[in-house]
Amino acid sequence: MDDHPLFVRGLELLLPITTSGRAEVVASTGDAAAAAALVSTCRPDLALVDLHMPPPGGIRAVAAIRRTTPRVRVVAMSGSAEPGPAVEALRAGAEGFLPKTSEPEELLPPLLAILDGWAVLPAELLRTMLRPTRATPDLDGEERRLLRAIATGRSTVDIAEELHVSERTVKRMTAALLRTLRVSNRAEAAAVAGHSGILDE
Repeated sequence: MDDHPLFVRGLELLLPITTSGRAEVVASTGDAAAAAALVSTCRPDLALVDLHMPPPGGIRAVAAIRRTTPRVRVVAMSGSAEPGPAVEALRAGAEGFLPKTSEPEELLPPLLAILDGWAVLPAELLRTMLRPTRATPDLDGEERRLLRAIATGRSTVDIAEELHVSERTVKRMTAALLRTLRVSNRAEAAAVAGHSGILDE
């Protein structure tokens, strides 16, 4: 979802070549209002959303995509160094953020990592998110263990093996933990873990 045709065309050309056909652009639009409907129709694995599209804008597009197709991974992008819109996009449901100032080739490894289930954030944005903003809720031992696993990038399968529960149970526990922390996704949960010192336990 990007209103810059040259950027989109660059991804269309580079993705299939550099990923040996693993990734390709299946559809694009520069209209933020049409983004959710397009994603719902095409059902891609990942939706890349420019935060600075014309109104209603990229952040609303992220939120709409998350509501209509919650299984699609949403990645926000921006050409601005201002962290505010990126943090808003993460709160709206984006599972990663990438700067458009990177060369297209540099975007491919993090995009593939996101497809593999990782949350990807630039270091400066992560530092911004780690600044004290809220008190960390009291968590029991199992919740703290789950949060540490999420913050260190463990997959659902790995967490299930570590906790000796099913993958479905891990997903249910993760959803409950996100509600407890009052965050929207794993990336924000990882930021809370870093700020609270849970990773150092």
